[in-house]
Amino acid sequence: MIPQLKTPLGRTKVRLIGVPMDLGGGRRGVDMGPSAIRYSGVGEKLKAMGYQVSDDGDVAVPVAEQRDPGDPRAKYLSEIARACNRLRVRVKRSLENDEVPIVIGGDHSIAAGTVAGVAEYYRAKNQKLGLIWVDAHADMNTPETSPTGNIHGMPLAAILGMGPDSLTMLGDFAPKIDAKNCAVIGLRSIDDKEKENVTRSGVKTYTMRDLDERGMRKVIKEAIKIASNGTAGFHVSFDLDGMDPGDVPGVGTAVKGGIDWREAQLLMETVADSGRMTSCEVTELNPIFDIQNKSGEVAVELILSAFGKSIL
Repeated sequence: MIPQLKTPLGRTKVRLIGVPMDLGGGRRGVDMGPSAIRYSGVGEKLKAMGYQVSDDGDVAVPVAEQRDPGDPRAKYLSEIARACNRLRVRVKRSLENDEVPIVIGGDHSIAAGTVAGVAEYYRAKNQKLGLIWVDAHADMNTPETSPTGNIHGMPLAAILGMGPDSLTMLGDFAPKIDAKNCAVIGLRSIDDKEKENVTRSGVKTYTMRDLDERGMRKVIKEAIKIASNGTAGFHVSFDLDGMDPGDVPGVGTAVKGGIDWREAQLLMETVADSGRMTSCEVTELNPIFDIQNKSGEVAVELILSAFGKSIL
């Protein structure tokens, strides 16, 4: 155990896994997200905190120009599903090696693979996994409800067992998460037809109004309780567009009025305090829209906070 450091479930080894995925969204550039986060020193800074850090490199993702998008209701579905399956295997292997996987993206479609790998690992131990999902969007579209056909708007639906089998059945089981153990924080942009999926799913949602009225401290503590109830721990999936564009300009789909820098740090610091995080990922960093890698540096600070960095 690292002295005076709150480590995730007592683990002191971490593994970085990059996923340069930009097939799931309508804007190019998020494939450079893993490079920007590495450039901002995530590995070196985790080592300085006392962690043993390994870097697994990047999961192979095909280039959009070399592929036909296929069904317009679910663009690049086969390519995304194959990449997510490769990610699933790497994440599961990392946990089997007593490491905490840190997945860096890439658009949010990769979460279908990340959560599949973590859930599969714990399922083999007859344990359940919880999920804390930070995002401006619900990501609970299916090909039938999506107005764009972009799969980065579908991963949470897939994790909960809704949508194409190639995504929902990664690892040959579904759902990956019980809805009663899932909390979504930061919502402020939901598609009209998607709202029905959100309501029907039964997940606990916290909109920006909830955060304004109740404050981040109460919300994240409640979310941790939901994600921890009867589970081995919880995965944190953090889409950077959950934050306000003023603090994080370099994202795939910016939406004004989001979580500010200090609220995001409090969220991750409270996650670290719980000691219940099994794994984490940060997605949707788009260096094309960033300003002097400001968003890449924020991404690294969020990761460090989740792994126990504190003011004192």
